[in-house]
Amino acid sequence: MSLQYAILLFIVLLASTAVRNQAILGGWTPIKNIDDPHVTEIANYAVTEHDKQTGLNLKLEKVISGETKIVNGIIYCLNISASDSNKYNIAVLERQQFRNLTSFVPLKD
Repeated sequence: MSLQYAILLFIVLLASTAVRNQAILGGWTPIKNIDDPHVTEIANYAVTEHDKQTGLNLKLEKVISGETKIVNGIIYCLNISASDSNKYNIAVLERQQFRNLTSFVPLKD
């Protein structure tokens, strides 16, 4: 009887470790509501930061699609259209009150 409990305990511990590791490593999750005001705020932040870095004066037109990944914060990977009629793929890391633009590249049609 105690061997069965030991095996059951081992299986439970193994399963909980697998679930915890999966949550830590995470995966990309599609953003269901791309019109969410927070998603728009992230996109506007990226465009503003890119403008500061390049001296351009782009404006966000719309968020086309996106996904998130939980790391030590949340990485937002968004496809956007901008006022220069181009589309861009952007990545922003957000942690509590901190944001960092990590990528801003044109999308090829």
